[in-house]
Amino acid sequence: MEATLFYILAAVAVIATGFAITEKHTVHAIVYLVTSFFALAVVFYLLGAPLVAVFEVIIYAGAIMVLFMFVIMMLDLGHPEKVALPGMRDWWPALLLGGIILAAIIALLTAQQQAVIGKLPYVGIRDFSRVLFRKYGIAVEIISMQLLFALVGALYLGRRR
Repeated sequence: MEATLFYILAAVAVIATGFAITEKHTVHAIVYLVTSFFALAVVFYLLGAPLVAVFEVIIYAGAIMVLFMFVIMMLDLGHPEKVALPGMRDWWPALLLGGIILAAIIALLTAQQQAVIGKLPYVGIRDFSRVLFRKYGIAVEIISMQLLFALVGALYLGRRR
């Protein structure tokens, strides 16, 4: 069952990312991108990396999307008063993909209730942080620099000429 969910969610992530790339309306593109991020979070959870799944939701679906919305607001790409309200045909792909993700999460949670929880050893925050900053310290610094560059790029794009 997990393999089936994996392939379904991988397809949802690819389709939602394709919609995000090809969508002309920026806010709709962000909705598709968030859908892709949630599908990837469930895929990471299925692969046995729940911490990465949580990071995917908190950092990417949360913080990065707020940064994208900030850039859109700063660039003033659209005028909402001139745009007509979206109809159901505009939202059905996102609703369909979101429904598939929700069904996969529900199926995963019902299957998890049958599994034994105490199989994994407990790893405290101190142990996690030691491994993170000793073994992966360079990667953490590179990621923080990438986020700084993204913020500087957003401010550069958003400034008025």
